[in-house]
Amino acid sequence: MKKLILMGRSEAGKTTLTQVLRGEDIRYDKTQYIKFENTLIDTPGEYAQTHHLGRALALYSYEADMVGLLISATEEYSLFPPCVTCMVNREVIGIVTKAEQEGANPARAENWLRLSGCNKVFIVDSVTGFGINELITYLNQA
Repeated sequence: MKKLILMGRSEAGKTTLTQVLRGEDIRYDKTQYIKFENTLIDTPGEYAQTHHLGRALALYSYEADMVGLLISATEEYSLFPPCVTCMVNREVIGIVTKAEQEGANPARAENWLRLSGCNKVFIVDSVTGFGINELITYLNQA
């Protein structure tokens, strides 16, 4: 599997997705620092939400083969500006999380990720397992 760094705002589902991709049981675990474990790099949402911490994400992206931008399907706005993926010289994929939660709008989140520059977008729900196999297959072949 290619090494993937996950970026998104707090509560976007980065840590839960990381746990599922590793085959672990889901448990709440607030990410306080950038965690390197095997092929996944989990980042705190505050790094994406705070301008001066965002520079650290740019630097850590060089440790990965691929960047995953996450937006929850329950979000009311996108954290990522249009065409932001051109700032990274790695493949950037979009990941819509919480797709099957009540009030979710995965199509809107997918559109935001495409506007950000993601050509490949996965729609997943870590709790139900929806879309996880498609993402794993892609990560193993990419």
